[in-house]
Amino acid sequence: MSEANKKLARRFIEEALNKGDFRVIDEVVSKDYIYREPTLGESKGPEGCKQLLTSFRTAFPDVACTIVDQIAEGDRLVTRWTARGTHRGELLGIAPTNKPVTLTGVVISRFAQGKLVEDFEIFDALGLMRQLGVVPATVGKAA
Repeated sequence: MSEANKKLARRFIEEALNKGDFRVIDEVVSKDYIYREPTLGESKGPEGCKQLLTSFRTAFPDVACTIVDQIAEGDRLVTRWTARGTHRGELLGIAPTNKPVTLTGVVISRFAQGKLVEDFEIFDALGLMRQLGVVPATVGKAA
């Protein structure tokens, strides 16, 4: 089960996020899916997942997400990732800056009956805002 979940998560990232092929979402995301992230809030179901990825891919059309590490146990999978892209579209009300960014994060996923049913994600939102020039580089850094 753990290896199958890793494969499913890799497919989701490669096809849906990196390539923008949302057909995979209908195949691998449960109708009861819920996504939670402190900055972005919640998204529900395959349509909520598509909306979330559309907003990210609009902001960063050249996004390339790489899986750095995966740890699986039972129905849970932890994926540490790094994404790179250029800010070419609006993001959370921020006009395009055309700046390249590197974003890191971790997502804890839960699977049931061969589908993704829950994601809880944390990413470096402050680092992203610094790279975009929205927040001064010194904010949040130790003195």
